[in-house]
Parts: sequence; C-alpha cells; structure tokens
Amino acid sequence: MKKKARVLFVSQEITPYVDETPMSLVGRQLPQGIQERGREIRTFMPRFGIVNERRNQLHEVIRLSGMNLIIEGNDHPLIIKVASIQAARMQVYFIDNQEYFERKYGLTDKKGEQFADNDERAIFFCRGVIETVHKLGWAPDVVHLHGWMTSLIAFYLKKAFKDHPLFIETKIIYSVYDEEFATPLNKDFSRKVMHPGIEKSDLKLYENPTFVNLTKQAIDSSDGIIKGSAKLNPEIEKHIKKSGKLVLEFMEGEDFLDACSEFYDAVMEEEVEMVD
Repeated sequence: MKKKARVLFVSQEITPYVDETPMSLVGRQLPQGIQERGREIRTFMPRFGIVNERRNQLHEVIRLSGMNLIIEGNDHPLIIKVASIQAARMQVYFIDNQEYFERKYGLTDKKGEQFADNDERAIFFCRGVIETVHKLGWAPDVVHLHGWMTSLIAFYLKKAFKDHPLFIETKIIYSVYDEEFATPLNKDFSRKVMHPGIEKSDLKLYENPTFVNLTKQAIDSSDGIIKGSAKLNPEIEKHIKKSGKLVLEFMEGEDFLDACSEFYDAVMEEEVEMVD
C-alpha cells in the first residue's frame, strides 16, 4: 500500500488568525483541501501579536517549547503554540518569541513602515519551524512555503540540512506572491543567516537583501514554483523562467486545490526519475 504523502505548509499568513488576504486565504484553504485529498499535513505560521490567543484558543505545547535559538550571539527562547480549526479538522502550529512577536502588528507598524528587525524575525521563524519539525520527528515529502518570511526555509533545507535524515528526500515548493517591500532588510542579513553547512559563496544574493533577491534565492533553492499572484515583478518572472524548475501558473478556486495536489505529485515523481 502506497504511503500517504506528507506535506508541510509554512505560511506567513493564515486566516482567521490574521485579516483575509489572497495569501492568508490560501494558507487556510489549501492545507484543508490537500488533507481532504488524502495527504497528511502539518501547518505553521508566526504568532504575530495581532493573533488573538483567547479567541482562537491558542495554547503552548510544552514538550516542543524550551529551546533557545542563537542569532547574533544572543539567545532567543523558542515557544511553540497550537490552535485547531475545527471545521477543517486541522491544527496550526505557531512560532512565538516575546521579543520578536509580542508587538500588536505583523510585518509593519501602524504607519506601514517595516520593522527594523524583520530580518531576525524571519531567521528566527524559519529556524524555529525546522527545529520544531525535527523535534516532532515528522519527515515531510513536500514543504510548501508561502510568503517571503518563509523563504529562508528553502535555503536552509537545501544547504544547512541537505544531509539531515529527516529532510534528505524532501521536495520544496515556493509560492511567489506580489508582496514586495521597498526597503531592503538589515545590511548584515547575510552574516546573520550563516549556519553550519552554509558557505560564504552561498550567500551572494543575501548580501543585498531586497525582496527580489530573497525571492530569487528561494526559487533557486526550490524544486517547484507556484505563482501565487496574477502579476509578479518582471525580474522575478524572468528568474522563474530561467530557473528551469517545474512551475504552476496562477490559478484560483477549487481547480487550484486539484492542480496543487497534482503539482506535488509531479515534483515528487521528478525525484524518482532523477534517481532512476
């Protein structure tokens, strides 16, 4: 009997925990749709301060919390919380840390300005997801990433964790959205990203951490690309085409769920063909 494929969803936004956007709706509907199509799923997002813990009944998962992640020589406690979406029969894991996620906003303040530490928040979130999945001992066949804040996961899995037994056969799919930010991340981003298994030459695009360069690196580190918006930055469109990766064009509605499920199979089957 063929084993049930495991799909790890990591999204920057999931409704009802944050306001409805094209990305947050996909973050809510796609995991449920894929689960209903016979896959085993896990879903993660950041525990932004705008998430109402009481209303959404978040609670800490003690057995997964308690680890510290070191960024720039500083220890940052990793707290894992979970909530259930009963109608979808699915759980959402939240990566939390008081310093990075307590503020009552998402990625921008009340004036719409990016937070200066968004670089470290992204690093913490992505490393937190990987460490938590490791602690769960749950080996995903596919990791599907949504939003620039999740993009480092593709890079880490392909470089720092490429020989890790849990991820050695994992395929990565990156959904590209029209979510461009104007100001590059902190100029020291490439240094902060450093991790055992990563070479300095791997960090070239991160030396100028613009939205376009983060997206290019995610594309380069992925096995399949999904266009999450009808219109994307022309430079990114060009990079997707040049990459030679499997691509699913922008779609909406129920057909998108079926197309994604088939796309996962195509990406996983390509692995088999390469092994043969």
